[in-house]
Amino acid sequence: MISLGSLFNRQQPPLLGVDISSSSVMLVEVSRDKAGNLVLDRCAIEPLETGWVTDGNIEKFDEVAEVLRRVVKKSGTRTKNVAMALPPSAVISKKIILPGGLSEAELEIQVESEANKYIPFSLDEVSLDFCVLGPSATSSGDVEVLIAASRKEKVQDRQGLAEAAGLKPVVVDVESYASRFATARLIENMPNKGVDTMVALFEIGSLTTSMQVIRNDEVLYERDQAFGGAQLTQLIVRQYGFSLEEAETKKRGSELPEDYESGVLKPFVENMTQEIGRALQFFFTSTPYNRVDYVMLAGGSSSLQGLTESVTKQTSFACLLVNPFDGMEIGSGVIEKRMRREASCYLTACGLALRRFVQ
Repeated sequence: MISLGSLFNRQQPPLLGVDISSSSVMLVEVSRDKAGNLVLDRCAIEPLETGWVTDGNIEKFDEVAEVLRRVVKKSGTRTKNVAMALPPSAVISKKIILPGGLSEAELEIQVESEANKYIPFSLDEVSLDFCVLGPSATSSGDVEVLIAASRKEKVQDRQGLAEAAGLKPVVVDVESYASRFATARLIENMPNKGVDTMVALFEIGSLTTSMQVIRNDEVLYERDQAFGGAQLTQLIVRQYGFSLEEAETKKRGSELPEDYESGVLKPFVENMTQEIGRALQFFFTSTPYNRVDYVMLAGGSSSLQGLTESVTKQTSFACLLVNPFDGMEIGSGVIEKRMRREASCYLTACGLALRRFVQ
């Protein structure tokens, strides 16, 4: 079994959620007050240079570790326990049915036996974990179990980064699970507590946009598309002749020429809207469904001016910008104006931080 903790470990002590994307390192820390309300204690974000992290692989270990140290220092936290995540492409997951009433040791033996059927590597080469989801809907007396496995070097990369930054890795999750977990809390605040509400969640990264369609905590559909915020940076480079680094810095700092909005941003937003509409059409044509209740946008480019309105107009579905801290108290260690500006970037990190409260 996985040695440093677990893909599904639950921690009650203070816990940092750290998300390492291809463009940024994000940190979130959440607690509860005496009344049981969630409190956002810390959040911090630092950019990564292009190529330091590619497809979830850490290409420049020392540089990324230094950025993680900087994020920890910037946040002001004293917490050392950290939850991190792997990209879905690095994890093999499978739902299986096992007999009910097995002990933990018996479950482990059964899971390892079943895992051999689905994992194309020797079990000596992988970190393997499982989580009992509940009674099977199709087989009376049995339970549904989710198994997850990743090559050990992928887990050790995340473990090593945490330790290089002076942190103690106690949870390794999957990015899509963590973002879904944070989104579930927001869905519960929708009308009728979100029951039967169908949400298409788009996480717009630097190079890839991930789509998950969720209803009642179940993923109905998943799809990745090769477009993201890096394409906007490339457009800025072509339009104004900046270097890639200059373009990225000016984009982040909103220091672009007067014609940027009309000449570059607006066409890019239109293109992104079309990509989101196309992804929804793929979902409708490949499933029995023909509508969603909400489109939710997260990630670095999700807050681009006019994007939510453009998606609503194009698709006729309500489009919301995700704020994973919605409904939380804001702690004294958080600069609220900056947090609100960057909130949609923190969805996965928030989901990781919230693992603290799950039994």
